[in-house]
Amino acid sequence: MQPFLGLRSAFYGAPDLSATRDWYAAVLGISPYFDQPFYVGFEVGGYELGLVPDEPPNSGGVAWGVAEIQSAHRHFLAHGAVETEAPHEVGGGIWTSRVRDPFGNVLCLLQNPHFRGGQ
Repeated sequence: MQPFLGLRSAFYGAPDLSATRDWYAAVLGISPYFDQPFYVGFEVGGYELGLVPDEPPNSGGVAWGVAEIQSAHRHFLAHGAVETEAPHEVGGGIWTSRVRDPFGNVLCLLQNPHFRGGQ
């Protein structure tokens, strides 16, 4: 039996849990499936985004798969994220960019036509 089932969750620090939850609900266009003072969870494309209060924001980020990098990047910027790395191709038709949410978390956006995770 293989011990690993695959990547399922990304956890972001949420110094202001309510503000962080509301921002992600607006950006993602969905409500959390779990919303408690100690944890907020969103189901996003078959994976989980968990917001954890009293944790510092991460700086490395987690890759978020997107269908079209340019529009996804603009979408996050329109919701108050700050660009830390403009969209660019890294090879093989794979594109990446990075933004920082209003709470200090880094999100890596990834357009990868070779990976079909969560489908």
